[in-house]
Amino acid sequence: MASLLGLSFLLLLLAAAATTTSPGRLVPYDLLYADGVRAYFARDWARAAELLQRAIHSYARLRAARRSCRDACRRDAAFLGGPPESGPWEAALFGRVLQRADCLQHCLEHRLGSAPSTHRASHIIRRDFERREPYNYLQVAFFQLKKLDQAVSAAHTFFVANPQHLQMREDIEKYRRMSGVKSDKFQDLEAMPHWEAYEAGVQHYNADEYLQAVARLEESLQEALSALEECRALCEGPWEDEDSEEEMQPGLYEAIAAHYIQVLKCRQQCTLEIATKPGRISATEDFIPSHLDLLQFAYDQVGNQALAAECAASYLLFYPTDEAMLEKVKEYHTELGEDSAATARESIQHYVQRSLMEKKLIYYAVEHLGGTFNDPDLWTPEELIPDNLKEKHREDQEKQKQETLDVEERDKRGPLPFEGIDITMDSQRMNGSQRVVFDRVLTESECKDLLRLTEAAGEAGAGSRARRSPHTPHERFEGLTLARAMQLAQNGDVAWRDARLLLQASEKARRIIQAYFTPGRKLHFSFTHLVCRSAAHEEQEGRLDLSHPVHADNCLLDPEGQECWKEPPAYVYRDYSGILYLNDDFQGGGLFFTEMDTVTVTAEVQPKCGRLVAFSSGKENPHGVWAVRRGRRCAVALWYTHSQQHAEQERVKAEELMEQRAVHHDQPEGEESPGADHRSRSSSEPPVANSGARMSWRHKPGSGRTQQPKELQARDEL
Repeated sequence: MASLLGLSFLLLLLAAAATTTSPGRLVPYDLLYADGVRAYFARDWARAAELLQRAIHSYARLRAARRSCRDACRRDAAFLGGPPESGPWEAALFGRVLQRADCLQHCLEHRLGSAPSTHRASHIIRRDFERREPYNYLQVAFFQLKKLDQAVSAAHTFFVANPQHLQMREDIEKYRRMSGVKSDKFQDLEAMPHWEAYEAGVQHYNADEYLQAVARLEESLQEALSALEECRALCEGPWEDEDSEEEMQPGLYEAIAAHYIQVLKCRQQCTLEIATKPGRISATEDFIPSHLDLLQFAYDQVGNQALAAECAASYLLFYPTDEAMLEKVKEYHTELGEDSAATARESIQHYVQRSLMEKKLIYYAVEHLGGTFNDPDLWTPEELIPDNLKEKHREDQEKQKQETLDVEERDKRGPLPFEGIDITMDSQRMNGSQRVVFDRVLTESECKDLLRLTEAAGEAGAGSRARRSPHTPHERFEGLTLARAMQLAQNGDVAWRDARLLLQASEKARRIIQAYFTPGRKLHFSFTHLVCRSAAHEEQEGRLDLSHPVHADNCLLDPEGQECWKEPPAYVYRDYSGILYLNDDFQGGGLFFTEMDTVTVTAEVQPKCGRLVAFSSGKENPHGVWAVRRGRRCAVALWYTHSQQHAEQERVKAEELMEQRAVHHDQPEGEESPGADHRSRSSSEPPVANSGARMSWRHKPGSGRTQQPKELQARDEL
């Protein structure tokens, strides 16, 4: 028996070796990467470039070797046939497992030139390579070596996967301005073929160029399925213990089951990996089924009903009750004749059957052994899910749908509490959560009146006197609180109508933000501040800092620890923040959001009159302000809280003062005396309802709410 097993192993090794050629010893990529980074910080640019390139090459060869050996051993040490009629079942089961393990071990040793265990890198190193971090170092090394073409390619490769990286964005712009750099050098050295083909196919499809669309979409589908297989093969790596400090280690069968389920879950997540474009956060929904849907229509348009029927039948494997597609299959059946039954593609049948088998095993393990599973597919049949997990699955599906609601779905929830306001950007378009941009909150004339309020306050003295900004020596800073605005109005230094407009405009913003984020739950003002930042003309040259550094509004941001501490001096009670812009006649000064690292920009907002940007105040929304390089940027900064205990007392006093003055003048609050404002509204301003009044507080019929995104938390220190 032992001699037969040894002979079997020998034959397997020869078969595996016959499919590969030994390229010599491959140096582990993590060692090369570490040495390359050391050389980089030692400013040994030539050695850094050499080692980093070798690390990238080693990483690619390791992945290729794992894929090749798994393919070879899957074929040559296959788990085929049933167990023998007699003999121990363990020998039948584990004998084949041992053969596969031995085949992989020796195949990889032959391909790599060393034991596979020497190529097991840490999670941090693997993450760096997944994020293309070596190219970040490499582009600097090439630049220092005056190898611009290679520097540009390395920079572009990193930037594609990290499009919001601040430093790389600046570097890319510098490269584009260099006279010696050609545009064709901006190439992605790690380009994924299926994405290029998919986007080209969709462009042809949208342009009604169906012949070209068919060719590129077919190419994309094949490349995507190939990338999926490579991803799945790489899932069969070493066991990664998520709780290494656990005292009780699993037994033989529990350990085998846990590792196997980990591999199956990884394979399932490959669907999302291939569907997520480099540099993006979210995957393209139904990536594989969408290919078939597009191909079905494109083939139908070019007159190839046979292939259109094949694609339709393939699509129905994912969604067998889709009425529109079932109707198309009937039409194709009628057109092609009774004898021509549409059958799904074998590759898609295999894809669906294998995926369903894996899901069934995973759900069994979750039900009986514990754990969780985030199913990546929307098409998973409900009957496959155990009864006691269906409710959780439905909750997960609903949560996913809630997080990916688009503008059209949100509009169905009802209008905002004021007419004429546009939702320009939402959380999805801003690559984050609890973020939104409204336009047309103020009119041009209202913006001018509030700007005049800042100028009058400045002329009046200390209330809004320009001083050096607390955040940068390159700007001057002016701030006007509600209490100071009321005091100046009482002294006759500013117009009462302009001071009242500050109250009205900020209240309008509060009601909009409350209706959008927390309908049915009152938001109180925490602080209101009319702020202007002006560029110091003599101090702009060579400026590299920000007008306001990146921060969160209700916690102390710790980029290195990836945490935000809700403790003093942070304003921990603040829940939502808003900025109501008054002008755009300046350079710079845009708002931007980042990841917790404070350098990866996720969204930007350009100021303009009447634009209101609102967001939750917590760690989910770190933000800063680009440098104001010329001119004067003015906005009303607003913070809100659910805690009535922390409500802004200055506002209460200001509103009481306004009411007393209205009673004293026997004039209802909000009305203007005849002839009090002879300035006309800007002719370029779009008309809005109730435009005859300074500010309309009337609700649209039925305006209860607009949307309720997922709840999160909230600091800023202007």
